[in-house]
Amino acid sequence: MHANDFNPDSSIPAGTEALQQALADQQARIESLTAELAETNQGVVALYAELDDRAEKLRQATELKSRFLSYMSHEFRTPLGAILSIVRILLDRMDGPLSVEQEKQLDFIRASAVDLSAMVDDLLDLAKIEAGRIVVSPDWFEMVDLFATLRGTFKPILSSHSISLIFEEPQGVTRIYTDHTKLAQILRNFISNAIKFTQYGEVRVSAVQEGTHVTFAVKDTGVGIEEQHHAALFQDFVQIDSPMQKRFRGTGLGLSLSKRLAELLGGTVGVQSTLGVGSTFFVSIPVTLPTS
Repeated sequence: MHANDFNPDSSIPAGTEALQQALADQQARIESLTAELAETNQGVVALYAELDDRAEKLRQATELKSRFLSYMSHEFRTPLGAILSIVRILLDRMDGPLSVEQEKQLDFIRASAVDLSAMVDDLLDLAKIEAGRIVVSPDWFEMVDLFATLRGTFKPILSSHSISLIFEEPQGVTRIYTDHTKLAQILRNFISNAIKFTQYGEVRVSAVQEGTHVTFAVKDTGVGIEEQHHAALFQDFVQIDSPMQKRFRGTGLGLSLSKRLAELLGGTVGVQSTLGVGSTFFVSIPVTLPTS
């Protein structure tokens, strides 16, 4: 054996150095990825902390808004009650006779105060719902009693209108188990809107049971609503830009409140309407409100 033939690394198989280098490169990449992952994790943790902080600030802002609405609603009720009481005294002629013009102006004041009082009540209810302080109190009640109460509520309002308010006989349902006060509030909102935007014809109220749900519908022969506006009707403070709408200004809270009340009762609301033909607003709720 010649001296030139000696190789000190002859015990290392061919290609081992390349493999070791590849392993070293791979380890370096792993370490780099681990560092990037650690940095990303820190960013995610910081992002979650920021989201939690913003969520808490949003919760506090919502709570403050609800408290403000509740406070202002209560504060408005006292002067509104005083205005209505004074108007009632004057209209009853307890302080002497009235001229035709004076009676007309007092009727206007009373109607405005009643509308404002209804808006205040809607604001208070929305504040309660957002704060989670509204209570649902279900009970069994007769459909005919609900319709009779609603008929009596709107009878004085319709005495000077050229429209008819018709309550159809409930179909397939006589008694339901839900919060009748909140259901009546939803239907009052629907009926009030129907009367407001119907100059001639009728407003028809119906109730039909289909399976486990009963659907209440309020159909009018009023001005109707373009289809492009249907989706926005049940949002807060939404008002449709139409000549009729401009004549009857409101807060745009009635339908939004109706939607939230329906959800509390496990139901949904909806609308079908054609411009110039009329509208049908409906609420569908379970015949028996589920209890947790």
